[in-house]
Amino acid sequence: MKYISSLLLLAATVQAHYRFPKLIINGVAEAQEWISIRQTKNYQTNSGVTSVTSADMRCFQNKPGTGTATVAAGDTLGFVAAASISHFGPVQFYMAKVPESADINTWEAAGNVWFKAASISAVGSPLTSSASTWPAYQKSEVEFVIPKATPSGKYLIRVESIALHQASSVGGAQMYLSCAQVQVTHGGNGSPKPLVAFPGAYNANDAGLRWSYYPIATSYTAPGPPVWDGN
Repeated sequence: MKYISSLLLLAATVQAHYRFPKLIINGVAEAQEWISIRQTKNYQTNSGVTSVTSADMRCFQNKPGTGTATVAAGDTLGFVAAASISHFGPVQFYMAKVPESADINTWEAAGNVWFKAASISAVGSPLTSSASTWPAYQKSEVEFVIPKATPSGKYLIRVESIALHQASSVGGAQMYLSCAQVQVTHGGNGSPKPLVAFPGAYNANDAGLRWSYYPIATSYTAPGPPVWDGN
């Protein structure tokens, strides 16, 4: 009986969390998981990252990449959430340009190489824990547009969903993330900035990581740098 109860608890825990195993290109999702997305450590458990000082904050990867998708600057890219984004909070998209001399499958993306390409954050006031405040909440897909000024080249694209349901205390926020490998074509001449590092971009005491909508919250600022302005 205890064994059955443990299995049921594990199943409930997995269902309450999520992962991002498929890339979406202009509305079309990849047919299988982990094609151009590096398999993450939570591929079986769906658990999140809770330490902002962990190297898992980069790509949470379980193994090196195996495939690279070809996209164009200005394309709409997205990630499938399996089964859905089941915790409220912001979703952010970062990009890091792979050096020409590096292998995209094994490049670690350490140091100040990441820029924020887009953010889906809180809207309205007062703020609550519902989808009316958090547009990405309960969605099975999240998307953004690659800025047209993004230079051509190979990139890691990092999706990050920050779950805030336990964020009233330090270390309570949970990060669900993964990295896609892409080749950007028809790029522009922009200079993406500011560049940040993972770990390093966030502090556990950041207002966007230690936050509660109770008793009444009227504002929320997602952690990390501002979104690149496309210039």
